[in-house]
Amino acid sequence: MKIEVTRDVFQLAQVFTISRGSRTEAQVLTVRITADGVTGWGECVPYARYGETLESVTDQIDSLPAMFDRAGLQELLPSGAARNAVDCAFWDLEAKRAGKRVWELAGLPAPGPETTAYTLSLDTPEAMHAQAAKNAGRPLLKIKLGTPDDMPRLEAVRAGAPASKIIVDANEGWSADVYADLAPHLVRLGVALVEQPLPADGDDALLGIDRPVPVCADESCHDRASLPGLRCKYDVVNIKLDKTGGLTEALSLREAALTEGYRIMVGCMVGSSLAMAPAMLVAQGAEVVDLDGPLLLAEDRDPPLRFDNSEVHPSDVGLWG
Repeated sequence: MKIEVTRDVFQLAQVFTISRGSRTEAQVLTVRITADGVTGWGECVPYARYGETLESVTDQIDSLPAMFDRAGLQELLPSGAARNAVDCAFWDLEAKRAGKRVWELAGLPAPGPETTAYTLSLDTPEAMHAQAAKNAGRPLLKIKLGTPDDMPRLEAVRAGAPASKIIVDANEGWSADVYADLAPHLVRLGVALVEQPLPADGDDALLGIDRPVPVCADESCHDRASLPGLRCKYDVVNIKLDKTGGLTEALSLREAALTEGYRIMVGCMVGSSLAMAPAMLVAQGAEVVDLDGPLLLAEDRDPPLRFDNSEVHPSDVGLWG
């Protein structure tokens, strides 16, 4: 068995800004596992918020032993980007060797298309109004917020896209007081969901606070081990494969979260269609799907996932799985 790690860069269609900073490109790691002349591949996006770099994640993958399988991988690496790329490459390899699709190997129904959110980058109210108006035909818009001056931005987006469903991602940028102050306005403006309003290490402040708009755990939820710490704080969990450490844990987290009464959002880092393809299996029937990474790129994998406006289709065998 041979594992190869390469770095790939995809230029973004435009500057993408959240409360933590801006970027003009997506830097990803591609993992290829070859065995018996068959190669499976997967992608991950190391994330500085979780202490990951391209170098540190590459080192994790390079530290793996010469022989192991997907089940053993779950013990060899922690949840995170490194395990994600290797886990998804294993699923692709297993499917190709078996002559089946990944969803068949996982015992899942055949996947169908899902409506994905489209993310509006953090900007001035005027620029965000223009972004919203340009994308007003999309059924679901996601707004990046998380600053002390968010209300004018939110008002501008609602004015630009009066018919779209809106979800808000504060990226840990608010305090409990800011959230409590904004909540009535979120309701007034028809916001359907708020992602991670408070820092993950300070989200105990959500205990006892009214949640007139459902609150989703993102940075606070990585894998099944996160679930006990979310009780009475969150209504929804955002499952991202770069957090769970791959499709294997993501499917288990979805099942466990549903059992505990959470609603499901499936999200992504800014990556290519290769990163979104396995997430599509987790996204089936999710309340919110946010797999718009390829829509933010100026270039993508070949072949890419197929998007019909805001509807994303499962991958074919030419891409993954």
